[in-house]
Amino acid sequence: MLPEFVGYLGETRQNIRPSLFDKVVPILSDFGQGRLEVMETNGVDFAVLSLSGPGVQVEPNAAKAVRLAKYANDRLGAEMQRNPKRYGGFAHLAMQNPKAAADELERCVKDLNMQGAMINGETDGLYLDDRRYDIFWERVQALEVPIYIHPGNPPDYPHMYTQHPEMWGPVWSWAVETCSHAMRLIFSGTFDRFPGAKIILGHMGETLPIQLWRLDSRIATANLKYTLQHPPSHYARRNIVITTSGVCSDPALRCALDSLGEENVMFSIDYPFENTAVATDWIRKARLTDEERNAVAWGNASRILKIT
Repeated sequence: MLPEFVGYLGETRQNIRPSLFDKVVPILSDFGQGRLEVMETNGVDFAVLSLSGPGVQVEPNAAKAVRLAKYANDRLGAEMQRNPKRYGGFAHLAMQNPKAAADELERCVKDLNMQGAMINGETDGLYLDDRRYDIFWERVQALEVPIYIHPGNPPDYPHMYTQHPEMWGPVWSWAVETCSHAMRLIFSGTFDRFPGAKIILGHMGETLPIQLWRLDSRIATANLKYTLQHPPSHYARRNIVITTSGVCSDPALRCALDSLGEENVMFSIDYPFENTAVATDWIRKARLTDEERNAVAWGNASRILKIT
């Protein structure tokens, strides 16, 4: 978090208990001793940092959004330079302007050595399957970096959450929204047009791993707008990788590995929203083979994010 973006973070105030909201800002704002001590104490060698969302994606002035995104990336790039062995970064992008977002992603990857970008859900009601974003996906594919699709609130408030504020946000609605975003990319043919594009889903895949057989089965009866070249599960395994962020569960991890393959699952913590000690203790003791644990804990991230 940076001071200039705290106002945008207020968009997520509705999703968590008010007494907790202000406590997280100082922790997110620390790039120094506090964050590094937590990493050191728990054996975390490397962290890929991203501006806590939604950031400039909710800025109504597109030109201002583009300008502030560049500022945020320069600030993060400077922190990465100070600790190149500990910090990487995901670019923050103004998706109001797909061409500017593509250009900024390229700058962040080539000039600032970032590992990809994080996008916080839809922008102005547009999801990433919209054909206006083809220019962006073309650049993503050329750069060979992943796009992390992080949860964000939808543009409307579905009736199903009425009188149930506990379901609105990280408990439930964010998983529904983000997994649906990934489904839009699959069913729209985005991954047929850009087969080299990759996205990352956090939170053990936002329920996706358990759904693959069902998706393949029911696509045969669906009202298709676009005829896919492959079954949905093919795109899930080729174009989507997931992290364990915020889910420290052996059964969920086993499902993810068996569904997506051990090459498509990366360990992550979701600091500071989840406890680092709990997460690192869990992955050390999770019921995995040594080969699986090495792949999840560091091997896949090193390959997918090009961390050397």
